[in-house]
Amino acid sequence: MAEDRRTRRSRRSLGAALVGLVLERGFTALTVEDITERADVARATFYAHFRDKEDLFARVTSDLLDELSERLAPAVAESAVGFTGKPVLEMLRHAREERDLYRIVLRGEGDGKPLQMFMDACARATAQEFRARAERNAVEPRIDADLLARAWVGEQVAVLRWWVEQDSPSLPAEEVVRMLLDLAMHGRYWASGFRVQD
Repeated sequence: MAEDRRTRRSRRSLGAALVGLVLERGFTALTVEDITERADVARATFYAHFRDKEDLFARVTSDLLDELSERLAPAVAESAVGFTGKPVLEMLRHAREERDLYRIVLRGEGDGKPLQMFMDACARATAQEFRARAERNAVEPRIDADLLARAWVGEQVAVLRWWVEQDSPSLPAEEVVRMLLDLAMHGRYWASGFRVQD
């Protein structure tokens, strides 16, 4: 038990050190020694858990995705049809709590691999949910679920990155979600101010 606590504490310290240092210097400039020194963890302890700094970043990103998935599950399950905006609101709240980590992932630090992990995981989960919703509601999607999921996730991630990069977001999370929901329901043509023809 004590070993598990110590292991968790070491991993948390290393993850926090990685995030802080990447924000200060960028990922490329970092060494394992920089990370272990900031975390006050022995190099041997680092290598007992991770191959290199890339492996640490992948683990930190994977943990972020696990937390996000856990938080989104109740919001996704609330509506058979979907498009309630609740999952997006929950993602924004999570991003507000883990702002620094979201910032380095969404900026593409680490040669873009953590960002790709984030995009792929979100797109897989979204496509799966789109398929399940279509089946539950006995509707035939007009666009391939994988393509639709990539378009949806790309849009959400672009907005999310813009939102977390602001020191003081110009729009509250609830307002961002309302606008995204309107966009999802009415489309870009409508959102741009044009009248939708019947």
